Amino acid sequence: MDRKKYIVIMAAGSGTRMGAQVPKQFIEIDGKAILQRTIEVFLEACPGISVVTVLPESFIPYWKNYCILHNFICPQVIVKGGITRFHSVRNALERVPEGAVVGIHDGVRPLVTPALVADMFAQAEYVQALVPVVPCVDTMKVLRRNGEVLEAVPGETVDRSVLWGAQTPQVFHSELLKDAYTQPFDTAFTDDASVVEKYGKSLSYTMGERLNIKITTQDDLVLAKAIMSMR
Repeated sequence: MDRKKYIVIMAAGSGTRMGAQVPKQFIEIDGKAILQRTIEVFLEACPGISVVTVLPESFIPYWKNYCILHNFICPQVIVKGGITRFHSVRNALERVPEGAVVGIHDGVRPLVTPALVADMFAQAEYVQALVPVVPCVDTMKVLRRNGEVLEAVPGETVDRSVLWGAQTPQVFHSELLKDAYTQPFDTAFTDDASVVEKYGKSLSYTMGERLNIKITTQDDLVLAKAIMSMR
């Protein structure tokens, strides 16, 4: 079955860690907002995909004006963000029908490649819940704070070989994700995969991309600019 494709772009954050005058998703790199660059990846990978953009309510007029001024022609449904990411996604899913394939992606991950996006949506025709992951390459320490000091937790060790980092886009059959989001909010919900797991459904995994970073700090922004210049 050829399911209609939807992408929910999560851009409702305030971006306080970036310390910029506007939320990080609106910071421009070489004349384009990070959010525009992120959306363009999906438009290239899946022509005809339906875009749902989740924004802070106070910045909805800002984004509409940006699209006009920059001639960014992208039919999109704009949704107001909620009090948490969980509530923001749930708001967006109200605009997604059952029987579709829906991806959820961080609006500040503009470096994901069209190739990965296209491959994930192709796999999602047959896989109900697909999550991109990358292997952990750092040595992991289990620490706790003691005032201003970090100290080891006695007896706690981490086997790096079984640790993987989850990325976005995470792609689902829409009826599964919509059903999972009928659950009450839980602080353990850190991404859409965790919501689906709590609902009792299994996940499938695919290899992500090391450079598919989430831009949250000034250091991330510097790295993203360098990667884009190399591409």
